[in-house]
Amino acid sequence: MPDPARPFGRVLTAMVTPFTEDGSVDLAGAQELAAHLVDRGRHDGLVVNGTTGESPTVSDAEQTTLLEAVLDAVGDRAVVVAGAGTNDTAHSIDKARAAERLGAHGLLVVTPYYNRPTQRGLLAHFGAVADATDLPVMLYDIPPRSQVPIAVDTLVRLAEHPRIVAVKDAKGNLNDVSWTLARTDLAYYSGDDVLNLALLAVGAVGVVSVVGHVVGPQLAELVAAVEAGDLVRARAVNDALLPVYAGIMGGGQGAMMVKAALHLLGLPAGPTRPPLVDATAEEVAQLRRDLAAGGLLR
Repeated sequence: MPDPARPFGRVLTAMVTPFTEDGSVDLAGAQELAAHLVDRGRHDGLVVNGTTGESPTVSDAEQTTLLEAVLDAVGDRAVVVAGAGTNDTAHSIDKARAAERLGAHGLLVVTPYYNRPTQRGLLAHFGAVADATDLPVMLYDIPPRSQVPIAVDTLVRLAEHPRIVAVKDAKGNLNDVSWTLARTDLAYYSGDDVLNLALLAVGAVGVVSVVGHVVGPQLAELVAAVEAGDLVRARAVNDALLPVYAGIMGGGQGAMMVKAALHLLGLPAGPTRPPLVDATAEEVAQLRRDLAAGGLLR
C-alpha cells in the first residue's frame, strides 16, 4: 500500500523522452532508460510526458505509446506518473482518462500556461481533472513557466479534494510552501533541483528531479539524511551535487542539458525536438567538467 505521507515515493525523475536520430520516439530506449533509473538509480518512480519529456512537441498518440512502454518496462516495481496537464481543461481530462486506461499510477497536472487563469479558474480546472479519474493527482506549481502561481488559499481548498494529494513545487517561495504544509496534508515534492535541500528541510517528502537522471542514488541519500534529521550529512550530500546542478540546470535548458549528460554517460536520450536545440560542443565540454567535478565522469 502507498504511504499516504509520500503517495508517490521519495525519489522520482521527470524522465526525458528519448528520440532516434530521425526524430521519432525511441520506445526501446525509453524502456532501457526507465529500467536503468528504477533498477540502478534507486528511483521510486518516474514522471512520463512532463515538460522535461518535451510534452509540448510530443503528440498525444506518441505520449500514449511512450506511457505504455514505460509501464510495461517498470510499472510492476515503480510508480509511473503520467503528465496530463495542458492549458485546455477538456484536453487535460482526455489525457487523464487515457492515462488511467493504460494503467498509470498517478497524474501530474501543471498550472494552465499562457492563458493565465484566475485562482477561481485554477480551482475549476484542477477540480475537473481530478474528478475525471480515480487516480491520485500531483499538482505542478511552476509560475516561471505558467505565469500564474497557485495561491496558498487555493491550495488549501484543492487539498479538500480526495484525489489531490501532492504538489510538485517549482515556485521557489519557501514561505508559501511552509504555510501550505501547515494548513494542509498535501505531500510536497521539490520540483527545482537547486532547492531540493531547502524544500526537504521545511517539510517536503521527496523530489521530482531532472538531475535525478544521473544522480538518483545521491538524491535518495539526501532525502534519507533529512528524514533522519542529519542535516550535516544532508548538506554534505547537497554540496557534492552542486556541480551537477550547475551543469544541468545552470548552463542551459534542462531537457537539452540532461540529454547531453545522458549521452556522455552512455544512456539513451537522443536529440531534442525543435524549438529546443541540442547542446553545443562548448556547452557539452563545460557539462563534462561539471559532471567530473560531481564525481560522475573521469
